[in-house]
Amino acid sequence: MEKQNQPNYKLIYSDIIDQKFPHKKAECEKLLEKKILSAMDIMELNKKIFGTKNQDTKKMNQMLRSYNRADIMRILDYQKNHKMNNLQVAQHFGLSKNSMTKWRRMFQ
Repeated sequence: MEKQNQPNYKLIYSDIIDQKFPHKKAECEKLLEKKILSAMDIMELNKKIFGTKNQDTKKMNQMLRSYNRADIMRILDYQKNHKMNNLQVAQHFGLSKNSMTKWRRMFQ
């Protein structure tokens, strides 16, 4: 069940694509068809629509993110399946090493 206080990301990103990036609609369609978008899906959409950003913007965006338990478990599963250390996973997902360490302690 989707939280009531969470923005409707599907509608927001659909509007952005329709109004400013119609040429990227096919590329993002699969993600936008999902019933519920996870934090990972939102990051993927953001990357596909706006591309990569400079370091300052990345750092600011990283500070403002929040992850639910399902997203954290997905990241930890990714780490386990790809046999990566905390630093490698943190860099891959744009997280801090401290967040990875904290999550590993909490959930494994």
